Amino acid sequence: MNRAIVAGVSVGDGVDVAVVGALNVSPESFSSGSVVIEADRLLQAGEAMARAGASWLDVGAMSTAPYLEARIPEALEAERLRWAVGLLTTKLDLPVSADVSRVGPARAALEAGARMINDVTGLVGDPALARLTAEAGTAIVLMASPAGAPPGGDPLAIVRAALERSLAIARAAGIPDERILLDPGIGFFRGAGVVWPDWDCRVLAGLPALHALGRPLYVGVSRKSFIGAVAGVDDPAARLPGSLAAATAAVLGGAHVVRTHDVAETVQAVRVAQAVRGAGGSR
Repeated sequence: MNRAIVAGVSVGDGVDVAVVGALNVSPESFSSGSVVIEADRLLQAGEAMARAGASWLDVGAMSTAPYLEARIPEALEAERLRWAVGLLTTKLDLPVSADVSRVGPARAALEAGARMINDVTGLVGDPALARLTAEAGTAIVLMASPAGAPPGGDPLAIVRAALERSLAIARAAGIPDERILLDPGIGFFRGAGVVWPDWDCRVLAGLPALHALGRPLYVGVSRKSFIGAVAGVDDPAARLPGSLAAATAAVLGGAHVVRTHDVAETVQAVRVAQAVRGAGGSR
């Protein structure tokens, strides 16, 4: 049974699918409508997500969209995370994770009260992050990293190989399996020999095969560009219907955690999809 404990929350097989609320304090984000840089608005957004049923909040302070040139100095990312995570953990009774891939900003987030790291590089970007996570005793999301991916081949096989590499790094650093979640990296693989909307659809359709890795699956599809490409919707803020469809597909494919900008709507879609999945006798 794939099961993990994340900031005191049990996720995996046999428990309800967790919905995670995404909050951005990075003006460079691809989804400008999700960016909140005022304290009152950030708290209001976090409170609304908590009331809507979020299991925890995931805070990003630097855009990670692969098609944007949005890298900022580590000191600035650390400052943003320290402020946002500190505010949310002080005022809300809900765990907070940090969407971060560099050890300096990650340390700032943990010191401010973050209880989880969400690394879109799968520990490939900054080797020191694995050691920090192990020493802090925190949970981590390992995303399949496109770094080093071959230029062609089957998307699912490439994603699985990337996740296996990240798992090996985490285990070598002493991070126990029960604190690890795996993310297939929807929206991040480009230039890999497959048109990117097709890549994302194929990986999403193939989620059941990733259960063999033995860790709960964490899937982020909210407002992603493949939805815009498939549905013909340029504005990320207008992609809610497509995001709900993709989240439903993820749950039916066995996702254990769904990350979203729109918690209330996604919780409803996830609960229905989970009921259907359960009626069919699957995870």
